[in-house]
Amino acid sequence: MKGKKQGPWVIHVDDNHGERGYEEEGYFLNDKRDGTWRQYSLDGDLIAVENYRWGNKDGKCQYYSNIGDLIREESWKAVNPDNPYDTVAVYDVNDPTKIVGTQIVKLEGFTLKHGTWKYYDPNSGTITKTEKWFLDKPATGDSKNDDDLKPLDVTDNSAKKSDTAAKKAMTKPQAVLDYEKKNSGKKKIKVRDGSTSY
Repeated sequence: MKGKKQGPWVIHVDDNHGERGYEEEGYFLNDKRDGTWRQYSLDGDLIAVENYRWGNKDGKCQYYSNIGDLIREESWKAVNPDNPYDTVAVYDVNDPTKIVGTQIVKLEGFTLKHGTWKYYDPNSGTITKTEKWFLDKPATGDSKNDDDLKPLDVTDNSAKKSDTAAKKAMTKPQAVLDYEKKNSGKKKIKVRDGSTSY
């Protein structure tokens, strides 16, 4: 009624400038893709299974060759456009297995690479390459290399004495403390620092 796509849909795309055509089927919810979408070649072969939430890829997406062999498996995280924030665990500096709190970060973009990506050899079906992603950044699995992926908790006062001078220089203004107290149960944001590289 309001010009928004609802319910089951089939989208047909013809061959165009050397690109092979395909058909997609799935559900729309308020003009955005929702749930599982399947993509078929024009010959009827399954070539992709993608999951959507809020119109963006979310969860596992699988891609197949023309003869049905699995080529790639991706893992995505959709960001709610109405609330583009997420809660991330903050790990103890001395014990990377211990979570000392949570931090709320603003997510850039609407679909983020998040999880394990697997690339397969279509002939043998074995995994040829694996990538791990954490909120659209490569994750190495090593706590020392993933420090930039984990927000720092500057309110922790149980740090070593050598860090006390740095902590004193990083005291938060009263307005920031009031904001954090007011929004303690809500997701926090990550502020851009102006850097242009990873």
